[in-house]
Amino acid sequence: MSLPNLPPGVPPLPPNVVVFGPGSNCTVDICPLQFSVYGYRPSLAANISLIALYAVAAVIHIYLGFRWKQWWFMACMLLGAANAIIGYIGRVMMHYNPFNFAAFMLQIICVTTGPVYYCAAIYITIALTINHLSPTLSRFKPKLFYYIFIPCDLFSLALQAAGGGLSTSTSGKSQTGVDLALVGLSFQVFTIVLFCAFFGDYLYRYFRSGVWKSNIAQSRMLKGSGHDGKGRLSPMTRLKLFFGFMVVAILLILARCSYRLAELHEGYRGEMIRDEGLFIGLEGVIILASVYCLMIGHPGLVFKSDVLGKSRASESDELHSQHELQPQTTK
Repeated sequence: MSLPNLPPGVPPLPPNVVVFGPGSNCTVDICPLQFSVYGYRPSLAANISLIALYAVAAVIHIYLGFRWKQWWFMACMLLGAANAIIGYIGRVMMHYNPFNFAAFMLQIICVTTGPVYYCAAIYITIALTINHLSPTLSRFKPKLFYYIFIPCDLFSLALQAAGGGLSTSTSGKSQTGVDLALVGLSFQVFTIVLFCAFFGDYLYRYFRSGVWKSNIAQSRMLKGSGHDGKGRLSPMTRLKLFFGFMVVAILLILARCSYRLAELHEGYRGEMIRDEGLFIGLEGVIILASVYCLMIGHPGLVFKSDVLGKSRASESDELHSQHELQPQTTK
């Protein structure tokens, strides 16, 4: 790895040491901290807190998954949480030795890949939701949401992995590795932005069409009222919470990817990669917040049999045909 721009007064490296790479033999006892890849010792308190909060999130998602029988969503969330926990364990290891290359690779791989699982959960959930509510209102076939966007995420992840592998094999000296990872991150940001555009367009068309009113009315006819006297949320409230927190979650993931793109653009010698506060806020906290948002924006809010009913797709198609001209004729 190319040495960072160091402030004056930093002592030189001792002879015969390797700072970065599989053969790294530096420790905090013999090498100045400023020569490590991050230039700091990762915060023990912050990383242990993130590990604990991800563990709590995993337990809650297990409960919600069994309660509402959303197995695919639960699996994606658990894989993402497990990745995050392993990644932050790697950062805890780096607290004790910032030059630990195995710990660096553990955290860079696991922390980086976590959002891919959350995106997969969102893509599939939105596809199923559109098919459940009113597929004819979508400009994009529901199945294409996961047939296209999940492979795109995997492709971007493969590019990032290839770039990281090239950087590793050259001990961080290869600009090609950084550029390849940049292409992967850029493509990931583009994929999420494209998904947001289609998702936003569907939400606009769905709520503008009036189909949602018919869905809610049908649900109330089945249940008798919006509440059952036991403090349960009304179908309309559940629908708004589901869509609202799903939107917040995907926007948080997009913000995180944009941050990582800017960070990597500066390379391993940049200022952003050596700013732990930015990392904790724009990687750790933001992605953790999206995981908790997906507890509220959980598919169980829509797919429970007592919320909007079952087999809504065919019914929604009929309703849409009745309301197709409504946006143009009402103001």
